[in-house]
Amino acid sequence: MKNFILNYYPIILAFFSFLLSVGLWFSGNKLEGIFVGIWVPSILTLSIAIRQRRKDLNKR
Repeated sequence: MKNFILNYYPIILAFFSFLLSVGLWFSGNKLEGIFVGIWVPSILTLSIAIRQRRKDLNKR
C-alpha cells in the first residue's frame, strides 16, 4: 500500500484538487474554483518533471 501511494500521490493530489475545484464552482465561488482547477495540470506537470529529473540522476 505504501508503494502504491508513493507512486500515485500526484494523481491522488490532482484528483482531490479537481474535487475541491468543482465543489467551489458549484457553491458559487467561481473564481476560486477556476484558480484551484489550474492546480490540477500544475501538480501533474511538476510530478512529471520531478520523476524525469530523478531518472536522469539515477542514470549517472
